[in-house]
Amino acid sequence: MKSSRAPDLVIVGSVGIDTIETPREKRVEILGGSVSYACAAASFFVRTGLVGVVGTDFPVEHRALWERLGINLDGLQTEEGKTFRWSGVYEENMDNRRTLLTELNVFENFSPELPEAYCDAPYLFLGNIAPALQLHVLEQVHSPKFVLIDTMDLWINIARDELVRVVGKCDMLTLNESEARLFTGADSLDEAAEILLAMGPRFVLIKKGESGSMLVSTKGSFSIPAYKLDDFKDPTGAGDTFAGGLMGALAESGQIDEAAIRRAMVYGSITAAFGVEEFSLDRLAALDRAQIDARVEEFKTASGGE
Repeated sequence: MKSSRAPDLVIVGSVGIDTIETPREKRVEILGGSVSYACAAASFFVRTGLVGVVGTDFPVEHRALWERLGINLDGLQTEEGKTFRWSGVYEENMDNRRTLLTELNVFENFSPELPEAYCDAPYLFLGNIAPALQLHVLEQVHSPKFVLIDTMDLWINIARDELVRVVGKCDMLTLNESEARLFTGADSLDEAAEILLAMGPRFVLIKKGESGSMLVSTKGSFSIPAYKLDDFKDPTGAGDTFAGGLMGALAESGQIDEAAIRRAMVYGSITAAFGVEEFSLDRLAALDRAQIDARVEEFKTASGGE
């Protein structure tokens, strides 16, 4: 059911309709996009508001799924035309994928506009969209307590100056290993993180896939391993699920110190591990908080954590 209360966390990003082929299975026209995964993950922790755009062809069942998860959709725009579409094929090892088709459709002219209730949200996650749009969102919010920004190689290559500008206005930057090296020109991740911190964020979070993730601040670095799965079906959206779970857990804590972020990283990692067990949001739709908490405790015990 749609929440009438203002969200604690606002997430801005893409909504897509995906066609995905893995070595074992192919799924056609399923729900995807960065904001879909991130909001679903965050919804287990706090009231979450979605900002994105869909076309008039967007299936009603996808909207209903978001509502069942309690996601506030006041920030969802519907424009005449088709929803963004992406199609890709994963190689045998499921690490590498090849894009077959990208159709921006209504996403091409997306300009995120925040409802009034969203502008006072204490936590904000700027998903992987053009830096100019991320800056546009920052101009609308009043005084967020903590802002996380994600990016990708495309923006590093074609909009570097704007990206540096918006990164300097955020509390934490997240990106993967190859993006960190591309953005900084550094071979060492430690060196890359230092260069990125110098751009202005208080924290840099580097996603390392199967090797987990690394948090770096002026106080040093902290790493967690990935939760080991014997089998999984679809890695699409894992990074967005991780970031959404992290921000949801952080917002739930009400804290923004390093200890709270470290704890939130574990929750993000565990939520992402659940997400890849099925295609699209299928596993997240069947998940509950008790299952997340149980796996977090298992993870802590196995890794010798607190």
